[in-house]
Amino acid sequence: MLPKCEDGSKLILRLVLGLLILFHGTWKLQHGVGFIGDMLVKHGLPGALGYLVYIGEVVAPLMIILGILGRLGALIIVVNMLTALALVHTSQFFTANPQTGGYALELQFMYLFSALSLLASGMGRFVIGGSRLN
Repeated sequence: MLPKCEDGSKLILRLVLGLLILFHGTWKLQHGVGFIGDMLVKHGLPGALGYLVYIGEVVAPLMIILGILGRLGALIIVVNMLTALALVHTSQFFTANPQTGGYALELQFMYLFSALSLLASGMGRFVIGGSRLN
Protein backbone atom coordinates (compact mmCIF):
# COMPACT_ATOMS: atom_id res chain seq x y z
CA MET A 1 0.00 0.00 0.00
CA LEU A 2 1.30 3.43 -0.91
CA PRO A 3 1.61 6.10 1.78
CA LYS A 4 -0.85 8.99 1.65
CA CYS A 5 0.53 12.28 0.49
CA GLU A 6 -2.39 14.69 0.56
CA ASP A 7 -0.22 17.80 0.44
CA GLY A 8 1.72 16.49 -2.55
CA SER A 9 -1.51 15.57 -4.31
CA LYS A 10 -2.90 19.06 -3.75
CA LEU A 11 0.33 20.56 -5.10
CA ILE A 12 0.05 18.47 -8.28
CA LEU A 13 -3.59 19.49 -8.74
CA ARG A 14 -2.71 23.15 -8.11
CA LEU A 15 0.15 23.13 -10.61
CA VAL A 16 -1.79 21.36 -13.36
CA LEU A 17 -4.91 23.50 -13.00
CA GLY A 18 -2.99 26.73 -12.56
CA LEU A 19 -0.57 26.20 -15.45
CA LEU A 20 -3.19 25.02 -17.93
CA ILE A 21 -5.49 27.96 -17.26
CA LEU A 22 -2.52 30.34 -17.25
CA PHE A 23 -1.80 29.29 -20.85
CA HIS A 24 -5.26 30.61 -21.79
CA GLY A 25 -4.54 33.84 -19.92
CA THR A 26 -1.14 34.44 -21.52
CA TRP A 27 -2.69 33.91 -24.96
CA LYS A 28 -5.28 36.56 -24.12
CA LEU A 29 -2.54 38.90 -22.86
CA GLN A 30 -0.87 38.58 -26.27
CA HIS A 31 -4.00 38.72 -28.45
CA GLY A 32 -6.49 40.71 -26.39
CA VAL A 33 -9.97 39.99 -25.11
CA GLY A 34 -12.03 41.83 -27.72
CA PHE A 35 -13.81 38.65 -28.79
CA ILE A 36 -14.94 38.11 -25.19
CA GLY A 37 -16.28 41.65 -25.04
CA ASP A 38 -18.22 40.97 -28.23
CA MET A 39 -19.79 37.85 -26.69
CA LEU A 40 -20.74 39.78 -23.57
CA VAL A 41 -22.40 42.51 -25.63
CA LYS A 42 -24.41 39.85 -27.52
CA HIS A 43 -25.73 38.73 -24.12
CA GLY A 44 -26.66 42.29 -23.11
CA LEU A 45 -23.66 42.83 -20.81
CA PRO A 46 -21.01 45.56 -20.97
CA GLY A 47 -18.11 44.53 -23.18
CA ALA A 48 -15.64 46.01 -20.70
CA LEU A 49 -16.39 43.08 -18.38
CA GLY A 50 -14.27 41.03 -20.76
CA TYR A 51 -11.17 42.41 -19.08
CA LEU A 52 -12.10 40.44 -15.96
CA VAL A 53 -10.85 37.36 -17.79
CA TYR A 54 -7.33 38.53 -16.92
CA ILE A 55 -8.18 38.05 -13.26
CA GLY A 56 -9.71 34.62 -13.91
CA GLU A 57 -7.00 33.36 -16.25
CA VAL A 58 -3.82 35.12 -15.08
CA VAL A 59 -4.15 36.34 -11.49
CA ALA A 60 -6.20 33.45 -10.07
CA PRO A 61 -3.99 30.70 -11.56
CA LEU A 62 -0.92 32.41 -10.11
CA MET A 63 -2.65 32.57 -6.73
CA ILE A 64 -3.28 28.82 -6.91
CA ILE A 65 0.19 27.91 -8.17
CA LEU A 66 1.88 29.93 -5.43
CA GLY A 67 -0.70 29.13 -2.78
CA ILE A 68 -1.23 32.79 -1.96
CA LEU A 69 -4.92 33.21 -1.10
CA GLY A 70 -5.38 30.00 -3.08
CA ARG A 71 -8.97 29.33 -2.08
CA LEU A 72 -9.91 32.79 -3.31
CA GLY A 73 -8.08 32.00 -6.56
CA ALA A 74 -10.01 28.73 -6.85
CA LEU A 75 -13.30 30.57 -6.29
CA ILE A 76 -12.40 33.06 -9.03
CA ILE A 77 -11.69 30.18 -11.42
CA VAL A 78 -15.02 28.55 -10.53
CA VAL A 79 -16.84 31.80 -11.37
CA ASN A 80 -14.76 32.20 -14.54
CA MET A 81 -15.62 28.68 -15.70
CA LEU A 82 -19.32 29.01 -14.88
CA THR A 83 -19.38 32.26 -16.86
CA ALA A 84 -17.64 30.63 -19.82
CA LEU A 85 -20.04 27.69 -19.72
CA ALA A 86 -23.05 30.03 -19.60
CA LEU A 87 -21.89 32.42 -22.33
CA VAL A 88 -20.15 30.10 -24.76
CA HIS A 89 -20.89 26.44 -24.19
CA THR A 90 -24.59 25.98 -23.34
CA SER A 91 -25.29 24.39 -26.72
CA GLN A 92 -22.70 21.70 -25.95
CA PHE A 93 -24.03 20.57 -22.53
CA PHE A 94 -25.46 17.31 -23.82
CA THR A 95 -23.15 16.58 -26.74
CA ALA A 96 -20.17 14.40 -27.52
CA ASN A 97 -17.03 15.42 -29.33
CA PRO A 98 -17.50 14.10 -32.89
CA GLN A 99 -13.78 13.31 -33.31
CA THR A 100 -13.24 11.43 -30.02
CA GLY A 101 -16.64 10.43 -28.73
CA GLY A 102 -15.76 12.01 -25.37
CA TYR A 103 -17.89 14.63 -23.66
CA ALA A 104 -17.71 17.91 -25.57
CA LEU A 105 -17.08 19.94 -22.41
CA GLU A 106 -14.68 17.59 -20.64
CA LEU A 107 -11.88 20.17 -20.42
CA GLN A 108 -14.16 22.91 -19.11
CA PHE A 109 -15.67 20.60 -16.52
CA MET A 110 -12.22 19.33 -15.50
CA TYR A 111 -11.15 22.92 -14.84
CA LEU A 112 -14.39 23.68 -12.98
CA PHE A 113 -14.35 20.63 -10.73
CA SER A 114 -10.59 20.81 -10.09
CA ALA A 115 -11.09 24.37 -8.87
CA LEU A 116 -14.07 23.26 -6.76
CA SER A 117 -11.94 20.50 -5.25
CA LEU A 118 -9.21 22.96 -4.28
CA LEU A 119 -11.81 25.39 -2.96
CA ALA A 120 -13.18 22.66 -0.68
CA SER A 121 -9.90 21.07 0.39
CA GLY A 122 -7.46 23.97 0.47
CA MET A 123 -4.01 24.26 -1.04
CA GLY A 124 -2.13 21.93 1.28
CA ARG A 125 1.07 22.68 3.11
CA PHE A 126 3.31 23.49 0.12
CA VAL A 127 2.33 27.15 -0.24
CA ILE A 128 4.09 30.48 -0.21
CA GLY A 129 1.47 32.36 1.79
CA GLY A 130 0.35 31.27 5.25
CA SER A 131 -3.15 32.66 4.86
CA ARG A 132 -6.20 31.00 6.36
CA LEU A 133 -7.71 31.09 2.86
CA ASN A 134 -5.25 28.41 1.76
